[in-house]
Amino acid sequence: MADSGSDPTSGVAAFFDLDKTIIASSSALAFGRPLMREGMISRRTALKSAYAQLVFSLSGADEDRTERLRTEISALCRGWDVAQLRTVVAETLHDVVTPLVYAEAEALIAAHKAQGHDVIVLSAAGEEVVTPIAAMLGVDDSVGTRMSVVDGRYSGEIDFYCYGEQKAAAASRLAAERGYDLARCHAYSDSSTDVPLLETVGHAHAVNPDRTLRRIATERAWELHAFDKPVSIRSRMTARSNVLAGLGIGLGAALAGVTAYGLVRRIGGRPT
Repeated sequence: MADSGSDPTSGVAAFFDLDKTIIASSSALAFGRPLMREGMISRRTALKSAYAQLVFSLSGADEDRTERLRTEISALCRGWDVAQLRTVVAETLHDVVTPLVYAEAEALIAAHKAQGHDVIVLSAAGEEVVTPIAAMLGVDDSVGTRMSVVDGRYSGEIDFYCYGEQKAAAASRLAAERGYDLARCHAYSDSSTDVPLLETVGHAHAVNPDRTLRRIATERAWELHAFDKPVSIRSRMTARSNVLAGLGIGLGAALAGVTAYGLVRRIGGRPT
């Protein structure tokens, strides 16, 4: 979990999912090309991952398939050198991520901050990619999935999976630690897997929702948003580049895969 040392005097936080909520893509697919260039994954693996994402995009994924995919990705990461992966992600972060940020998400983040709200990214993507994206956006904090490291390499075990009920629990822990009034807080997500998070706050927002989330949001009168304007924020990030270069960006793309190679995102023909 990253922490910028913010003072939540307003008692309000806005929790944002990452993939297909802040950025118009899945983190893992976005980083697949630089990983392949560095020889960390094969072309066959990259194509297989893209195909798996397409299948999930068209048909959705139940919990069993999601869990199997998480296990496969954990096995893929096992043995990877942490330092090498940090270098790959650090060198490609701006090229990969900045063109994908939704203008609408950036505007909402700015609006919340203008009201004195803390803005926090909660994502099943790896914290090593979530943290620098959060820093790029100037948000207050972030929580992502954490992978175990042994002797400088990823063990293939997951210490904390920021997904489903665990993502909601992370929001509740932050509220307890910082005095947020959850009844006044906001949460944004595109996925029905984040219903537990959306139920935790008083103001739930469905962003480009999958079929199940759209139905639930309609039934519960949650606010619906359509984001369709990804825009590069590179020009506004120059001043922060030195800070990002020093961040510990570890599992990045691979752990982003814990969510993006199929973490139950888009149903009904929309990819995540």
